[in-house]
Formats: sequence, structure tokens, C-alpha cells
Amino acid sequence: MLIGWEELDFKLRTEEVRPYYECLRKKRLSLAVKRCFDIVMSIILMLAFMPVMAGISIWIKVDSPGPVFYRQKRVTTNNRDFLIYKFRTMVQNADQIGSSVTVEGDSRITKVGSKLRKTRLDELPQLINVLKGEMSFVGTRPEVREYVDKYQPKMYATLLLPAGITSLTSLKYKDEDEMISKYVKRGFTAEETYEKFILPRKMRYNLKCLEKFSFISDIRCMILTVRKVLVG
Repeated sequence: MLIGWEELDFKLRTEEVRPYYECLRKKRLSLAVKRCFDIVMSIILMLAFMPVMAGISIWIKVDSPGPVFYRQKRVTTNNRDFLIYKFRTMVQNADQIGSSVTVEGDSRITKVGSKLRKTRLDELPQLINVLKGEMSFVGTRPEVREYVDKYQPKMYATLLLPAGITSLTSLKYKDEDEMISKYVKRGFTAEETYEKFILPRKMRYNLKCLEKFSFISDIRCMILTVRKVLVG
């Protein structure tokens, strides 16, 4: 999961990123275990949730016109683009009729989509991304290229490892749309709010998690995620 320093994208080969790289280089065994876990568990979960995913697919088609799945270009390991898979939770062509950032009460979110987002079931298709190695169960949530290109040098350290389905940061900011809505009411745009206020805070937290990475901490994060989904 951790490639050689000289193989990294030039935006990652900086003095700001180097300390994080050296820290992870000492944890190659944990990284190997993490990848093996991702492969085995993604296969098991895809088989286990196949009936659920089939039911959700039918539910989405009945609820609103458009495709079942939503694909969007995001950024993962070594500053590479990839297509993230999700169940569609917004109206068709939502990207063309509004912001790339969602706010509380966003009119583009469908009735089914609202329920899927609350339970995070819309992210089940990302098991495909995990199996392909584009994502991991735990890691920094992937951003769109628009925001990655505005990263401060140190922030690129989060791209040393695959993007994640969940993280302590995403749990901490699970009500992100509500936070953004408060700034929008004060006159800021959703994009401006995310770029200036939300993203920097999230990235500081992501970097702290990267420093303390261990496979055991990943397991704890997954358990906490399941608990949050089940009991709120």
C-alpha cells in the first residue's frame, strides 16, 4: 500500500509530507495486514449484502427516474483519480443543477436518498472500490480534484494511503451539511464554506489520524462506525 518515495507524485515528494511517509514506512506489516483485511472483508460483505443491495436498487428505481448508481471522479493514493461508486441519493444530473457540496435540506436529495444517507447504506457500492484497491475501509474520505488541487503542502500526506469509506474524521463531521448550512445563512456559498472552514479542520484531524495509524486503530474505527450507524 505504500510505494517507494521516488515513485510518488511530485506533489507528495515534499519536506512537509516526508515525516508522514517515514512514519508509515515503519508500519509496513500493519499496512500489509490492512490490505489483506480489505480484500477478504470486501468479498464477504459484498456476498452478505447482495440481497440488500438488490432491494435498494429496486427502491431507487421506483422512487425517482435515473440510474441506480452514482459515479464521481475522486482522488486517492498518490494523487490518482478514480471513480467512486455510490447508490444515487439525488435527482438525476444533480451535479449540473447545483453545488458539488450538499447542505441541510438540499432539494436535490430524493426521499429514498435521504434515508440511505442517514444509514450510510448509499456507500455500500464502495466495497467494489475497496476490492480494487482504490479505497480502504478506513482512511481519509476522498475529495474531488477541485479541492485537492487547493491542498496546502502538508495535506498531500493524506494521499499516501488509499481513501477510506469511513474515518474518525468523517464520524466527527457526520453532520457536515448542517455545519455548512449555518455558514450559508450568514452569506457564504456552500463551496466557499467547505474550502475555507470545513476542509482545513478536517485535514488537520486526518493528519493526526495518519500519524497514529495502526491496524488496531482501524478496527476500532470500524466498530465505532457500526455503532454510530445503528444507534446514532
